[in-house]
Amino acid sequence: MKIENRTFDELARGDTQSLRRLCTQDDLLAFANISGNHNPMHIYDADGDGDGRPEAIIPGMFVGALVSAVLGNLLPGAGTLFRAQSFVFHARAHAGDELESRVTVTDKNKQDGTVTFATEVRRPADDALILSGVAQVEAPRRKLSYSSHDLPGLIVQRHRHFEKLLRRAEPLPALVTAVVCPEEPNSLGGALLARDHTLITPILVGDPDRIAATARGMGADLGGIEIVAVADEAAAAQRAVALVHEGRAEALMKGHLHTDDLLRAVLNKATGLCTGRRLTHVFVMDVPGLSHPLLVSDAAINIAPDLRTKVDIVQNAIDLAISIGISEPKVGVLSAVETVNPDIPSSLDAALLSKMAERGQIKGGLVDGPLAMDNAVDIAAARTKGITSAVAGRAEVLVVPNIDAGNMLAKQLTYLSHAEAAGLVLGATVPIILNSRSDDDMARLASCAVAALHHFRLRGVV
Repeated sequence: MKIENRTFDELARGDTQSLRRLCTQDDLLAFANISGNHNPMHIYDADGDGDGRPEAIIPGMFVGALVSAVLGNLLPGAGTLFRAQSFVFHARAHAGDELESRVTVTDKNKQDGTVTFATEVRRPADDALILSGVAQVEAPRRKLSYSSHDLPGLIVQRHRHFEKLLRRAEPLPALVTAVVCPEEPNSLGGALLARDHTLITPILVGDPDRIAATARGMGADLGGIEIVAVADEAAAAQRAVALVHEGRAEALMKGHLHTDDLLRAVLNKATGLCTGRRLTHVFVMDVPGLSHPLLVSDAAINIAPDLRTKVDIVQNAIDLAISIGISEPKVGVLSAVETVNPDIPSSLDAALLSKMAERGQIKGGLVDGPLAMDNAVDIAAARTKGITSAVAGRAEVLVVPNIDAGNMLAKQLTYLSHAEAAGLVLGATVPIILNSRSDDDMARLASCAVAALHHFRLRGVV
C-alpha cells in the first residue's frame, strides 16, 4: 500500500485522521516487556488490586502510543517528530477493546515549523472518551511516499493453549493417579503441584524413606497423601498397575524410573493394562504463535512403526485431540514428500492411512497424507504445491514416520520455537502421564490436565 505524508505547507486547520486498533492480551504482555512496567493491573491474568478478579487495564502510555501511530503514519506522517504531548484520561480501556485514535490540526507556527493537534482516543463500541490531549510536532518539510511494509513480527511466549486446558480440567474431579517412584524433586514436585491445582489425587508408590527424604529436601508436606511402600522400581510399577485393577487408581504417572520399567508392567499379558491397541505416545504442544494446540505422535515409544501400528497411533491421537476440545481433528501424516513415492515407505503408509480414514477404518478425524512438514502446517506452502484438502496447511495432529523424526520434531519445537510439551501414553486402560526431567511446571500441569480431560471424556463426565 502506498503511503504519502503531509508536509507543513499542505496542512490546514481542521485536517483530521484516525486509526482503529483491537487491543489484545498479547499487546499488554509485549508492552510490559518493552516498557519494563510490570504493574499487575495491566497483566491479563493478574489481580492488581486484590479484588479477586484480573483487571487487564490497558496502560495509559499504550493508549497514548495509539495517538503517535496516527501522527507518525498518517497525519502528518513520515518525518514527523514530537515536541510536546499532554494527556487527560477520562475512562479505562481493557484487553479486548477496540480503540480509535484521532488527531485534528488546530494551529500552525510558520516560524518554527510546528503544528498543534487536538488528540483523542475513544472506544467505538460505546463512544466512551478514553483520552484527550494536545500534541505539538515538527511537521515534515519534504514530501515522502513509500510502500507500507510489515515490520519483523513479535510472538509473545505464553502458554495460551495450556492455560485453556487447565481452566477446563481444574473443575473436574481430581484424577486419582498412582505416581510410580516419585523419589526425586522433579517427579514428586510435579505430582504435588498437580494436586495443588486439583488436577490429580496422587498415590505415591515407591520407597517411603526416599520419598520422605525428597519431600524434606523440598520443604514439602506429604500430610494426607497415601504412600504405598515398595522398595524396588519394577515392583513399584507392578503395584501401581495393580492399583488400577483394584479400582483405586485412574491413571499412572512416571516418576524416577526408566520408562521401559513402567511400560513393562503395563504390557504384561497376565497382569497389565492392555486393551488390544498398541501403546502410543502423544505430545500435546503449545507452540507460540500457533492458533491451536499441536499434537505430535509417536515420538517416544514406537521406534519404527509398521502400518498396523500407525493405525493405532493415528486413532489414539484423534481420540486425545477430541478430548482436549478439537471437535474434528485434522491429521497430517508426514513424509519427506507430498506425493506417493514407492521408494519412500512412509509416503505409502501415509496414503494408505488416508484411504483407511476415508473408508471408516480410522474414525473421528480427517486424515491426509503424505504431506511434507511445510504443506502440513502452512496454507501458503500447501497452495504453492497445489495441494487442496481440508488438512493441508491446517493440520492439528502430525503423525511422524518413526521415532527419530518425531523426537527431532518435538525437540525442535521445544528448543527453537519455545513450545511447551505435555506427554501422554495412550492405548492402555488408563492414561499414562510421562514427564521429562527438563519439563517446567506448566508442562507438568498440562500433562495432568490432558490426562484428566481424556479420562473423564471417555467416561462421559465431559
